[in-house]
Amino acid sequence: MAQQAPERVLVGVDGSATSVRALRWAVLYAERTGARLDAVHAWQIPTTYGTPVEILPGENFAATAQRALNETVDKELEGRDDLEVGRIAEMGYPPKLLVELSKSADLLVLGSRGRGGFRGTLLGSVSLHCVTHAACPVVVVRETD
Repeated sequence: MAQQAPERVLVGVDGSATSVRALRWAVLYAERTGARLDAVHAWQIPTTYGTPVEILPGENFAATAQRALNETVDKELEGRDDLEVGRIAEMGYPPKLLVELSKSADLLVLGSRGRGGFRGTLLGSVSLHCVTHAACPVVVVRETD
């Protein structure tokens, strides 16, 4: 009998407090189920009202995004080496990228609200979009009061 591949879990990480809570939840889930875990950071070139911000020569947004993702994951794992977490920092509109990546995942984990939006809303625009469009089940980890 062929061995079944482990479940693949994606977790959206943007550095916000709720995304860190989602990462913690996903780590616990992976520990309990043996799932493969991939942390995803979607990044975009900054804009102001639709106009690109002046970019300084030598600015490398991809490297900065990857470094930010690595630092967040490393901080949460606290040096442990018993759990491998894949790290995907990719340019793209976060809800669109996460929905696209959900096509090859078994579960998508998100914080209820990221860095943007209005305080006090139950779901942010990214989590709402993913809940309604993802190709796999979605877990939304709420903020604490």
